[in-house]
Amino acid sequence: MELLFPLLLVALLVPMFLGVRRQKREAEKVASMQDNLKTGDQVITTSGLYGTVVELDDTTVDLEIAEDVVTTWLRQAIREVRADDAVSTEETGSDAGAEGSDATDAAEESTEQTETRLTKD
Repeated sequence: MELLFPLLLVALLVPMFLGVRRQKREAEKVASMQDNLKTGDQVITTSGLYGTVVELDDTTVDLEIAEDVVTTWLRQAIREVRADDAVSTEETGSDAGAEGSDATDAAEESTEQTETRLTKD
C-alpha cells in the first residue's frame, strides 16, 4: 500500500512528460519549416487558404492566392508547404475532364479550375 501512491504518480507523469517532448519536437519542426520558406513555395495557411509565396519578410509572407491577388500573412500562419507530388495529383484529378494538357499547363491553374476550386462547398 505504501508503494501504490508513488507508482501511481510515475504512471501518470511519464506519459505526460513524453507528450510534452513530442509537442516540443513538432513545434520545432513547424518553426523550422516557417523559417525555411522561399519564393515560389506553395503553402497552406492555418485557416486553410492555398497560396504561392511571392515575397518574404522577417515576420510576414506575401501569398498569391489567385492571379494578380496578393495577400500578406504572418509567417506563423503558414501551416505547411505543399509537396510537388501532392500538387500534381490534385491538378491531375481536376484535369480529368479537360482535354489534352501538357506539363507547362499543370504549373498554372486555368480560370475554370480556379472557379471550381473557389466554389466548392
